[in-house]
Amino acid sequence: MASDSRLRAAALPWPRATALTTAAVLLAALLAGCGDDDLSTGAASSLTAQTLDWTACPAPDQAEGGGGAPSPLPNGTTWECATMRAPLDWNRPQGSTIGIALIRARASGPASERIGSLVFNFGGPGGSGVTSLPAFAQDYAALRTRYDLVSFDPRGVGRSAPVTCKTDAQLDTFFQQDATPDNSTERTQLVQRTRNFNAGCERNSGEVLPHVRTTDAARDIDLMRQVLGDAKLHYFGISYGTELGAVYAHLFPRHVGRAVFDGVVDPTQNPEESALGQAKGFQLALGNFAEDCVSKPEGCPIGDTPQDVENRIAKLLDSLDRKPIPGIAPRRLTQTAATNGIAQSLYSKDFWEYLTEGLEQAYDGDGRVLMVLSDAMNGRNENGRYSNITSANMAINCADEKPRYTVADVQRALPAFRAASPLFGDFLAWGMIGCTDWAVPGAANHPDVSAPGSAPILVVGNTGDPATPYEGARRMAEALGKGVGVQLTFKGQGHGAYDSKDKCVQSKVNAYLLNGTIPKAGAVCG
Repeated sequence: MASDSRLRAAALPWPRATALTTAAVLLAALLAGCGDDDLSTGAASSLTAQTLDWTACPAPDQAEGGGGAPSPLPNGTTWECATMRAPLDWNRPQGSTIGIALIRARASGPASERIGSLVFNFGGPGGSGVTSLPAFAQDYAALRTRYDLVSFDPRGVGRSAPVTCKTDAQLDTFFQQDATPDNSTERTQLVQRTRNFNAGCERNSGEVLPHVRTTDAARDIDLMRQVLGDAKLHYFGISYGTELGAVYAHLFPRHVGRAVFDGVVDPTQNPEESALGQAKGFQLALGNFAEDCVSKPEGCPIGDTPQDVENRIAKLLDSLDRKPIPGIAPRRLTQTAATNGIAQSLYSKDFWEYLTEGLEQAYDGDGRVLMVLSDAMNGRNENGRYSNITSANMAINCADEKPRYTVADVQRALPAFRAASPLFGDFLAWGMIGCTDWAVPGAANHPDVSAPGSAPILVVGNTGDPATPYEGARRMAEALGKGVGVQLTFKGQGHGAYDSKDKCVQSKVNAYLLNGTIPKAGAVCG
């Protein structure tokens, strides 16, 4: 859920942005131009010549989130999985390799109409595509008529050389911490816990940490394109997946086929600017939730007016800072966990009913629903096991981002964050320190996504998106370059647009991916 804002596990581990992937699956269960050369030129040509051994998919391992093996699709199509070898260090392609876990469902239509593979990245960074694609495949059934649907665990994620920082028990303790320190003692504790977390990542995964940048994952995708036998990359990126796709387009513009970015990361912002934008986005979404609640004919059980709803939530969080309430035994619902759960519910309007229920219960001293929402955000299943989304999110964010913020930087920024969001501002501001003691230097202030020579890329922005605010879509389209970025606006709620089921959005996206018909720039749905 995881960079749009590139939030840190030091505070709330809200990923840059995750398009309701791992978290949505868990929640349902819990609630019941740098070069355009092919790798084949050079000593590593054996990697492009590798043959993938597609077999029946096993059950996801714990780093991917656990659970059962993916069920066949309604027409009987079974899921196939394979492992692709890629260089650990793309600067040394002859060196050691890692495995990149892939999954696919073959196209359902006639072979004569097949376009190729459509590669998905659902966001994070840190979300497992191997578990997310089967969970949401029916949403993309129309696209499967002409494409093999393909996704993968990016390096550092799931079964692809996963980053590991802490044990399950240690993560339980970590997520109980106070992420918004009120005095010097609490600030010292937060800084030390962050250092301990980061030290665990280096201790357990030090070999991988320098090689999980978005540029590395983009090169993996181009190798994947070649191994899959596609002359062009056809791509659907959601949330952080839009940043990954844009970096790919910058590196390999002439290899871009038909591409869609949905829930778009703003590529022009540094981490502080991005976090501040997300504070505004979540505050906007909270206001929209409150207005929706009080507009219902049956009344709103958590407030009489939108402002009353927000005031009561703020009062709850303040009380939890002093005295947590019972959550999922033996854990208690802290201020941090409650805020995390509220943020999780704002990723989709479909979750608003759970937020209402969770707040009702919390006002009565029962924190279970809000803790379920928080667990979903953190990748914790009902058995107390964690996926590696938090560890991977930290590793990729910190490898990508050059700035390293101090306590003084946060204190300087706090007034702006609090003005942007009385509810989420402190959490997002303190999240800035997450990479301060990271073992690997960050690559840049923000990604370079200019892609002259690329085919058009459809950039879909949602006006009510909390995690990747709408303004980022315009900036992405502009940064990709004239004739490349084509913006489509959706006037809706939640993170992303295609999965809202809006017929206008889906028809325009499908028309481009299936028929090559790009909508007029500036088109609006909703």
